[in-house]
Amino acid sequence: MSTAGTASKYEPLPRHVAIIMDGNGRWATARSLPRHAGHREGVHSVRAVVEACAREGVKTLSLFAFSSENWQRPKTEVSVLMGLFLRTLEKEATRLAENNIRLRLIGDLTRFPNRLQKQIAKAERITAQANGMTLVIAASYGGRWDIANAARRLAEDVAAGRRDPASIDADSFGNYVSLNDLPEPDLFIRTGGERRISNFLLWQLAYTELYFSDVLWPDFREDDLRAALADFATRQRRFGKVSEQLEQ
Repeated sequence: MSTAGTASKYEPLPRHVAIIMDGNGRWATARSLPRHAGHREGVHSVRAVVEACAREGVKTLSLFAFSSENWQRPKTEVSVLMGLFLRTLEKEATRLAENNIRLRLIGDLTRFPNRLQKQIAKAERITAQANGMTLVIAASYGGRWDIANAARRLAEDVAAGRRDPASIDADSFGNYVSLNDLPEPDLFIRTGGERRISNFLLWQLAYTELYFSDVLWPDFREDDLRAALADFATRQRRFGKVSEQLEQ
């Protein structure tokens, strides 16, 4: 893995890219393969996109790996996904650290098997000192879970007298959701042809530019990422203002 950052030709470049990696199962079905073959092939796309984002100078890359709703899938598929997740963490953590990439996991990690929870903690510890790109993996995660969890923590602070209810606004609430210490996503990408955000980073995506690709995730590579970055560079982000204000 070579991820030395170089000057990107995309201007502006998104600081934070968030991706729903969709289409693994359909990729496998189209080839008369079991669904887990698509998940395994998708790991190669993860590696390619992580490397490409690091080279371009993206500061944060967030990948939606396993949603809160994915626990409802067949037990055999969930078991395969857990094993694949564990092996990938074991294999990639040191490589990420060597390339100055910090790994963070968000979601209800208590639902994972103990062995996987320990490997997650180990991988985060191995990469903790990296200060290049941050790679966020959302696992057992849902946007509604995130907001509800933030509301619970905020309520606990109010009940304990640590916060005045009158002081609560959008900015203060935002301090309780996941990734509150990182820039909100500038660019959201979903592969696989679907046009929805599927409960991913609901709070954080309020002003994010959306990009949908028909390419199934196992086929998504650096050229596909570049197409998304090029499209983002053409967008005018107004954040409630008018174009004339931005030009001034």
